[in-house]
Amino acid sequence: MTTSILASQPRGGFLVGLIGSGIGGSFSPQLHETEAREQGFELHYRLIDAQQRGFSATDLPRLLDAMALVGFQGSNVTHPFKEAVLPSLGSLSDAAAAIGAVNTIVHDPARGWVGHNTDWLGFVENFRRFLPGAAIDRVMLLGAGGAGAAIGYGMLRHGVGELIVCDSDKNKSSALRNKLADLFGSARVRRIDAPREAMDRVDGVINATPIGMHGKPGTPFDVALLEPRLWVADIIYFPLQTALLQAATACGCRILGGGGMVVFQAAEAFRLFTGVTADAERMLRHFHRCVGE
Repeated sequence: MTTSILASQPRGGFLVGLIGSGIGGSFSPQLHETEAREQGFELHYRLIDAQQRGFSATDLPRLLDAMALVGFQGSNVTHPFKEAVLPSLGSLSDAAAAIGAVNTIVHDPARGWVGHNTDWLGFVENFRRFLPGAAIDRVMLLGAGGAGAAIGYGMLRHGVGELIVCDSDKNKSSALRNKLADLFGSARVRRIDAPREAMDRVDGVINATPIGMHGKPGTPFDVALLEPRLWVADIIYFPLQTALLQAATACGCRILGGGGMVVFQAAEAFRLFTGVTADAERMLRHFHRCVGE
């Protein structure tokens, strides 16, 4: 920790948070606060839970005004507000604008709240490290919400040949397909109505839906469609071993859990909040201690 960073630390330490619904099990407070202590400064991370506090997307402008007033430097944003928060922001990073969703906002006294997206970086880094050599000629993406948009963007940047988008809401899957096709070319993105239409032709499957997390049990498709040749990734980290990943393991598939994604996206958010580069390896070790691995 340099003297200049310590000198610029807000009085009382950095104040940041997480806006979402049903987020009581989040590990983000531990990740951010522990990393700040390791770096030699204070950071206070607060959960702002719509489920507990009774607010909705229509309350976001007032909420962000209140957070700025009391001194929040930034906040993470999660389900169901990654897209809903956009109209309340003053500006977006290039990646956030391309994706159309944010998971990190930073308060700038001159520009107001600035939206960023670190989800795509987090997923790609997790994939690169923990599924080395996985084929990506054709990949199925389940879920066309804010998380799905970020992961689709990231994986196409990472070199996926063809991304196949599937969502139970056909309007959402069509909109995401069109958005990504505009960015990466129509030949590299298409949509389908149901996983069974393409499961026999893809190299791997990414679950970017909330199905499988605590409170939303089940799997996003019939696991009888799985084959040992597939790799299967899930962005959920609570629990780490979702029903989908358990079924994929039993089938002989390579799997990727959501723990690495949450750590790597958090490391970049930490940098945006504080101006200090996080030690991602240390954060990853702390995460695994938190979940008892």
